[in-house]
Amino acid sequence: MASRHLSRSVAMQSLYEWDFKGKKNQLLPEIIEHNIKEFAPGVEETQFIHDLVDGTLAKINEIDKIIEKAAPQWPINQIAMVDRAVLRLGIYELLFGKRDEVPPKVAINESIELAKSFGGDASGKFVNGVLGTIYREIGEPGKDDQPKKKEESQELTDGSGEKEQEALQPIEN
Repeated sequence: MASRHLSRSVAMQSLYEWDFKGKKNQLLPEIIEHNIKEFAPGVEETQFIHDLVDGTLAKINEIDKIIEKAAPQWPINQIAMVDRAVLRLGIYELLFGKRDEVPPKVAINESIELAKSFGGDASGKFVNGVLGTIYREIGEPGKDDQPKKKEESQELTDGSGEKEQEALQPIEN
């Protein structure tokens, strides 16, 4: 599991546990540290986890209003706790995160994967629907961005600083 995905997983589980234990902020540092030790013992850089949880909680009132607007048939307290934690984290990354580090489509896809892994049978579709609605509402940033194409040739220098093109040749046996 990639480090960022694992970090999101720990952040989501920490938000879930915080919500489950009555939203007591004084418990949060202990919850996060326990979840890092339990679910991500090999992750050395934990700042991303802390940034996600802290950022989500700093914007939680605004995020919850966005959820209520995007899913009016689902009052926030009737959304399954796992789905609520995934949505809160996903919306934080989608709207308030660093787009140069996490493009909107990545934030959405990561949230869907978390919902599929931790939620119920319909969680992935529910999260996809809510985040898709929000993404369209904000104007679909990055929609037309094309993935970077890999070059079919390698650039080499000839010693004079000039670049030469060398076509990649298949290896013959």
